Amino acid sequence: MTPQGQAPFFESGGILPLMKTIAFLFFGTALAALPLTASADSTLTVSGVHNCCKGCAKGIEEAITKAGATAAIDGTTVTITAKSDDAAQKAAEKLVAAGYFGEGAPAPKVSDSKVKSAKVGGVHLCCGKCVKAVEEAVMSVSGVTSHNAEKGAKTFTVEGDFSTAALAAALQKAGLSGDIN
Repeated sequence: MTPQGQAPFFESGGILPLMKTIAFLFFGTALAALPLTASADSTLTVSGVHNCCKGCAKGIEEAITKAGATAAIDGTTVTITAKSDDAAQKAAEKLVAAGYFGEGAPAPKVSDSKVKSAKVGGVHLCCGKCVKAVEEAVMSVSGVTSHNAEKGAKTFTVEGDFSTAALAAALQKAGLSGDIN
């Protein structure tokens, strides 16, 4: 029973001071000083991301952590956790800028032009499996006749008579992203 005119203990906000007191008694001042509030983190799931090796996983994680978020990688699915929806979106943009792509990430803008040659930059190419994924994607585009992508390359050239939008779509379908000029 509460004294007249006073709110019950749990309604008055008394639980947090009680928890801090208990934490102080059992664990000392350092733990008692920690805030006892839940964080309101935001998550964004990006699926279908190219991730064929440890180098890819490292690149994915580095891109997201540089944006101040964390990455949980499960095969080709990346769950981004950040302090807000905006921060999670910025981390997804960093993922795309690092040469990866997946459903849930912002698609880079590509003008749709019919070209004979295009220079592609920024695609993640850490190993032979990455190169094979790029090759399969690029050669699936109608009108493409060749490319010179290789392990570790910062840029490569695609030749033929093809659409830049179709090239971007093929790379994205393979879980990759790049700048097409």
